[in-house]
Amino acid sequence: MQFILILTLLSALLDWYAVYKGWKKLEYFLKPVTMVFLFIFLLISTGLQGITLWFGIGIILSMAGDIFLMLPKEQFIAGLVAFLLAHIAYIIGFNQTLPAFNIAALIWAVLLGIIAAQLYKQIATGLVKQSKESLLKPVLTYTAVIAIMLLSALITLSRPEWSSGAAITVSIGAALFMLSDAILAWNKFVQPIKNGRVMNMAAYHLGQIILIYGVVMHAGS
Repeated sequence: MQFILILTLLSALLDWYAVYKGWKKLEYFLKPVTMVFLFIFLLISTGLQGITLWFGIGIILSMAGDIFLMLPKEQFIAGLVAFLLAHIAYIIGFNQTLPAFNIAALIWAVLLGIIAAQLYKQIATGLVKQSKESLLKPVLTYTAVIAIMLLSALITLSRPEWSSGAAITVSIGAALFMLSDAILAWNKFVQPIKNGRVMNMAAYHLGQIILIYGVVMHAGS
């Protein structure tokens, strides 16, 4: 089990280096392979029993999104939809019971709402400048859903069935996942970021790996 996790991390590291060096063929191979390894890690660790099935579905949908965004003619909307569904799968996984709406959850919701709104405002401005107004509603929907996914992860901190270690781990992973999408969108629609693609991939893979590791921790508790 730990061997598969190590393979996942090594594959991710090699993918970041391939992105940095511009080795497209190696990048196209390693990006989905990293997610395959992560899926195998989750499968072996949990048997995809209970809530972990939803996270397995999320990994597969994320891999589909990766592939859509790597096609010679980038399928941005298809990739967006695949990742949107992945986030929804994660939201379902986190919310098998109604979330506890307490002061902490309310504070997280307000903070994430402010951050998501400011992020969308900047991206929307970039989309209009690039005459891509058709993407405004899809990107707005995606921004709202990924914010809900992160909120769902953060709420595990207040769920009695989640240990503090597992809750903190999935929260860090979900935050990195959202950060990766913010970097991607900013780099693509607002302003180029130096080594933006490497930063995007590092945050994405680390986010997914840490999130799934936290889910495995929860399943084994």
